[in-house]
Amino acid sequence: MALLKYKTMFFTVRTVTCRACGCLQRVQHLLKTDSHDSRFLESLPSKNQSPLKLAEYSTYCGRTERYLSAVACSVLRKEQQRPISRFDFLDMEDIEEITIKAERSRYLRRFVLNSDLANLIVERLDGDLSEDNAIIFECNPGPGVLTRALLNGGAQRVVSLEGDKQFLPALQSLERRLHGQLEVVHCDFFKLDPIGRGPVRPPAMSSEKLFNDLGIAPVAWTADIQIRVVGMLPQKTERNVLWKLIYALFERISVFQLGRIEMNIFMSEKEYTKLTAEAGNLKHYQALTALYQLACEIQLLHKEPWSSFATNSKNGGYGIQRSSLTNDHLCLVRLTPRKDLFTPTLTAANSSTLVLMLKQCLTKRKAKLIDRLESWCPGSGAKLLRQLGLPEDILTGDVHPEEYKELFEAMEHSQDFSQSWLYEEVLENMNSTVSHI
Repeated sequence: MALLKYKTMFFTVRTVTCRACGCLQRVQHLLKTDSHDSRFLESLPSKNQSPLKLAEYSTYCGRTERYLSAVACSVLRKEQQRPISRFDFLDMEDIEEITIKAERSRYLRRFVLNSDLANLIVERLDGDLSEDNAIIFECNPGPGVLTRALLNGGAQRVVSLEGDKQFLPALQSLERRLHGQLEVVHCDFFKLDPIGRGPVRPPAMSSEKLFNDLGIAPVAWTADIQIRVVGMLPQKTERNVLWKLIYALFERISVFQLGRIEMNIFMSEKEYTKLTAEAGNLKHYQALTALYQLACEIQLLHKEPWSSFATNSKNGGYGIQRSSLTNDHLCLVRLTPRKDLFTPTLTAANSSTLVLMLKQCLTKRKAKLIDRLESWCPGSGAKLLRQLGLPEDILTGDVHPEEYKELFEAMEHSQDFSQSWLYEEVLENMNSTVSHI
């Protein structure tokens, strides 16, 4: 029996009989010990602690310092989900080894290194992944803790898109053991389809090549979800990535050329708050807010404190950006594109015009909408507002996303409005937004 020490948490690895088929499985168990029993601790060989700054790695919910937060523990217990000591059908790597790998990552990243947190994430995604035929795109899995949880949860096909070469050997080794259930690609999902000329080198990649290599064909926009993205937004470019995704969604390019792609992504609590702000909230209701609410069903699956995730921050902290908003958690948010987003009037061909229209309207949320309409087509603003049943003194920040869609469609049908004021700005605006990613 092997015994591993990591701070105050100890594991045993032993062989048990599988109840389903009678085969032998190697499983990892938590060996509960009294952390105050100095005689027991002194009897174990000491190891140098990794310099990676982690919170106390313990799933005991009574502790004030812990790696898996009390939120995850209490949710599982309250809802009587499968127990926290659930068997891992796939062996986990040595925690010290994956900690060292995480520390060596070149860029600021956050990692799920605790299997209990990984299991909770899988529970939030779906109660039984084996009943879902969608392909899972896992973004930057790193050491693969969440990868194993997805596979143990019944996922039929997982595509791990990892941009850091150091994590590829272990993931590829796991891939070879699973006979097609896992596919590993050296690619960063958030760097698909980079803007610019010249050869595209990993971790950047064209979505067309990725889909061709994986044998995935496009489906109708109204078809069932065939791809579910699971991952964590890159912290430094979080907002730019959200902009890049919404441009791609409205124009049905990049990953959205395959149809509706469901995104289950961790984002900062700050960005989630902005994304769900209501019309009339003149401080946080923005163009990105209206566009995502118009395009997607937004569902909060789980909130987890920053301290539950490992980070390779060189300054030893969690690298959390200061904000006037509450920003104590990472939020697991599901973004599901709406089947009825596109209409005979709003199409992928003209949707970039709608995007820019919203950006111009909501740059100054205390401005009157009629003034913006008059700047586009003098003498026609009041007429259009009456047609939509909107008051003439309504502010741009008080207009709901659906009302902006109706406004755009009314302008498309109107003989008074010309789109020439937008055409020259659309591509330049998109390029300036995504070029910083």
